[in-house]
Amino acid sequence: MRRNPAGVWSIGDIQRLAEQMGWTCLPPSGGGSHWKISAPDSDMILTVPAKRPIKTIYIRRLIMMVDEVANNGKAD
Repeated sequence: MRRNPAGVWSIGDIQRLAEQMGWTCLPPSGGGSHWKISAPDSDMILTVPAKRPIKTIYIRRLIMMVDEVANNGKAD
C-alpha cells in the first residue's frame, strides 16, 4: 500500500492490515457505507467507504495512521 497507494485496494485488504496490526475494523452499521478502523490506545478513527476501488486519499490516510501509531509506541 505504501509503494502503490493508487493501486486497486479493497476493504478486504484494509481488513487484513487491521488484523495484522491488532486493530479494529468495524463494518458499516445502520445502512451506512463507511467502515471504521481504530487502533487500541489511540484516539484516531479512520472511516473508509467500502466502494471498490478505494480512493488513494483513504489509503494515504491509513498509511499515516500506521506511521503515527507506530511512532507513538516507540520509546524516546
